[in-house]
Amino acid sequence: MRPPFHFPADLITLQQAWQETYAEPAHAPADAGTAVLRRRLIALSGNLCTHPYWAASAAWRAGGVELRRAARTHTSAPADEEAAA
Repeated sequence: MRPPFHFPADLITLQQAWQETYAEPAHAPADAGTAVLRRRLIALSGNLCTHPYWAASAAWRAGGVELRRAARTHTSAPADEEAAA
């Protein structure tokens, strides 16, 4: 059973922005430059990794996957059926 994670709204929003930016080059024309998107990803990655939520050394390893799931589903905790798994 996974422990419940309660992510701050700004952290979920930051992860959503990262995921959207990561997906953008797939929809861009082949001749479009992606340098701006790469720079944005680097900045967002830095902001994600240095967010105060991750102050505990093991927090990122334990909660990184759950954060990505929460950002996809727009919630701050896993669904009841996921918690039971």
